Amino acid sequence: MAQQKPPEDLMNYEALAQEALRGVVKAALKVAAEGRPPGEHHFYVTFKTRAAGVSGPVEVLSKYPDEMTIVLQHQYWDLTPGETSFNVTLKFGGSPKKLTVPYAAITRFFDPHVQFGLQFEPPIDLIPEPADEPEPERPAPSDDDGPKVVSLDQFRKK
Repeated sequence: MAQQKPPEDLMNYEALAQEALRGVVKAALKVAAEGRPPGEHHFYVTFKTRAAGVSGPVEVLSKYPDEMTIVLQHQYWDLTPGETSFNVTLKFGGSPKKLTVPYAAITRFFDPHVQFGLQFEPPIDLIPEPADEPEPERPAPSDDDGPKVVSLDQFRKK
């Protein structure tokens, strides 16, 4: 008996589910923005630092070229959850720095107080890493740089 190919998911339910679960993160951040998470709740938010829309100090993001995890517990300020991203100010090296993180860049969300976690597919719109140093341009070959034919007669003993 021939196996039938499963039907193609034209609704893209996996992407819809991911988007809905990112709504849970947004709702939790809105509660936290209203005056800190209640009780002992706090959040670990991991995101792709090279995803489109992520912004923050270069010296901070360059230390984490792939992913970064921030903790929203005691020392954070100006948490502002928007429709597509959130802003937060955290201290790095003793200085306050502002981060903007799109919800689509988040790969993990975890509240250790109640052991609640979500994991997301990484975003596909990553910004490519800049090359360390550009390769030097090679000059175009001229007629003199081509292969040469050498006669062995000049090396024979006479």
